[in-house]
Amino acid sequence: MPKASESTALHAYVVLSLLLGARTEELRALTWSHVDLDGTPPSIMVWRSVREGGDTKTRKSRRTPAMPKRCVEALKLHRERQDVARTAAKAWQDNDLVFASKVGTELDAHSVRRSFRSVLKKAGLNEKEWTPQETRHSFVSLLSESGIPLKNISRLVCHRNTSVTETVYRKQLRPMLPEGAEAMDQLFPDR
Repeated sequence: MPKASESTALHAYVVLSLLLGARTEELRALTWSHVDLDGTPPSIMVWRSVREGGDTKTRKSRRTPAMPKRCVEALKLHRERQDVARTAAKAWQDNDLVFASKVGTELDAHSVRRSFRSVLKKAGLNEKEWTPQETRHSFVSLLSESGIPLKNISRLVCHRNTSVTETVYRKQLRPMLPEGAEAMDQLFPDR
C-alpha cells in the first residue's frame, strides 16, 4: 500500500499510520512543531487528536514514538510537496498541520477515507474491506508476526492491556498452526 500511495498527497499519512500504528484522528491533528526529523532518533510527539477538546483518546495515548527511516523520508517529501501547495494556494491558512487540505485547514475524516480509497484502488485492494484504521491493525499484526512480544505491541499502540491488542487488532498473517506438527516431528523423527 505505501508503494501505491507514493504519488498521492496521502503517502506520508499511509506510511506513518502503517509503520507507527498511529490513530487516524492523531495523524489528522499532527503539527510540524511535534515532528523531529533530525533528532537521534527522529520522532513525532503524538499529544493531540481531532477529538473534542483536542486531546488523545486517553492520557496514556500521549507518546513520542521514534520513527523508522521510511517515515522520515516520507515526511521530508511531504513537507516539500506541502511547501509547493502553500505557495500555489491563494489563501493558505497556516495552522502548522502536517496533513492539511489544499488551503492548510484540518482534514476531515471523509476526505481522508476518500483519498485512502483511491490508494486502495491503485494497490488492487478491496476498498470495501479497508479503512484508514486498518493500517493500525496491520501495524499490530506485522509486529506480532515478526516476534515482538504482545505486551510491547500493546504499549506501542497505547492499549491498557494486551487483550484488546490480541483479540481486536492482531490478525494472524499465517493462519496455519505449525507448532503441533513441529513438536510431533521432533518427538517422532523419521526412521
